[in-house]
Amino acid sequence: MIRIIPLLLLFSPLLSAAMPNIVLIYADDLGYGDLGCYGSKAIQTPHLDRLAANGIRFTDAYSTSATCTPSRYGLLTGNYPWRKKGNNILPGDAALIIPPGSPTLPSILQKAGYHTAVIGKWHLGLGTAAEPVNWNGSITVGPRQIGFDYNFIMAATGDRVPSVYVENDRVLNLDPADPISVSYKKKVGDWPTGRENPDQRKFSADDHHSDTITNGVSRIGFMTGGKAALWKDDELGDHFTAKALEYIEKQKDKPFFLFFALHEPHVPRVPAPRYVGKSPLGPRGDVITQLDDHVGAVVAKLEQLKLLENTIILVSGDNGPVLNDGYDDQAVEKNGEHKAGGPFSGGKYSKLEAGCRVPLIVSWLGKSVPSVSNAAVSQIDFLASFASLVGQPIPQGDSENAIDVLLGKTQIGRKAIIQQGIPGLAFRAGEWKYIPPLKGNSEHKGKRTGNNPQPQLYHLTADPAETKNLAEKHPEKVTDLAAMLETIIGRNIPSTKPQNLH
Repeated sequence: MIRIIPLLLLFSPLLSAAMPNIVLIYADDLGYGDLGCYGSKAIQTPHLDRLAANGIRFTDAYSTSATCTPSRYGLLTGNYPWRKKGNNILPGDAALIIPPGSPTLPSILQKAGYHTAVIGKWHLGLGTAAEPVNWNGSITVGPRQIGFDYNFIMAATGDRVPSVYVENDRVLNLDPADPISVSYKKKVGDWPTGRENPDQRKFSADDHHSDTITNGVSRIGFMTGGKAALWKDDELGDHFTAKALEYIEKQKDKPFFLFFALHEPHVPRVPAPRYVGKSPLGPRGDVITQLDDHVGAVVAKLEQLKLLENTIILVSGDNGPVLNDGYDDQAVEKNGEHKAGGPFSGGKYSKLEAGCRVPLIVSWLGKSVPSVSNAAVSQIDFLASFASLVGQPIPQGDSENAIDVLLGKTQIGRKAIIQQGIPGLAFRAGEWKYIPPLKGNSEHKGKRTGNNPQPQLYHLTADPAETKNLAEKHPEKVTDLAAMLETIIGRNIPSTKPQNLH
């Protein structure tokens, strides 16, 4: 792809200060309480703790959704994912859900002269409905059509097929004589499945995760072929990190944006051998320790190349934690007193705080003053914030310019944040949290969902665990917050159409 570089980038010696490198490290299913700097005693995270000590640690940061695909959509587009139908947890063969050519965080940075890359988990779809992804040829629609110059990704998640890496427009190491077939509707080929061949698995799984077995792990979905291209689960983290370090080295002389989307601690949790037993919590704790070292390696590379003073590093997660998510890895049995969600209730999938309240660390050596920020901030604002930082127009949408919040210049954060659970929404405004009435299971995977046929109102400062429903005591507050939520839902956002969500 040929891009026109702004003249300032070519001629101004002062531009580097105005165009810092941006490294966004995005963990998968990492809880608010999973890091040492956020209170964990059971899991050691020295690299992240050091980054937080030298930067800004946010206590009131949110992903847009309590699951992965919607959160990634919101982060990259600057629009709430519930505005567009189909923004659910995607199968591994889904079409791209971000329209090619639409404004995104990477495309805006591209226009400012940045080289852009995504390395790690993708889970936003490849191909189109009319032209499904071609695993055995050129993948013509994907990250590079929405603003990334380079990609090295897994198509979906570790627990979904196909279990292969995609680099730019090709499956890596694919033997043309052994073509890949993928289906989420019926079995393809004769590869074993966890349902039919449970003895061939390294560990057991629920029925949902009992389709095709690759590398001793049964997945969601069916595949056959591509044996030479299959990843090894205990090498995933190291492989993605090596690619990230390679990318930083290659782009060190010009501004770059790296979206480093880690798979840890998402299931299946298969740590590299050197991390096995590193925490008392079993594989889930081990892979968080592994995640910490990946972050440390990125920081060390930036330091080695003398780029730290010209690089903004952000570390966050796509949603809250989950312990039992389909595989028997003893995450529940070995959890002990560890509180993955910190002081909050719920977790992944939930409308309660632990569903979307996530860690956020921002560090810009020499620019950000080490501090703890209580400002309310949403990942949906990364797009407008970094557009503002690099002098690009901010597209119309849900994203607000919060660059002064992210850089610690103010603690005046967002006035209102919408959180998406599975299903339904919740609404945060100041110290208050409103959840519209919605019937459904009150618990999912051992955690409260936030579903209730009656309105819910919580005062988060006094009751962060959302245990005391104050809706009957403060009906006027319920009315006010419900009206505010409806106004935001009804706002006209280009290229999106609000759904009937409650």
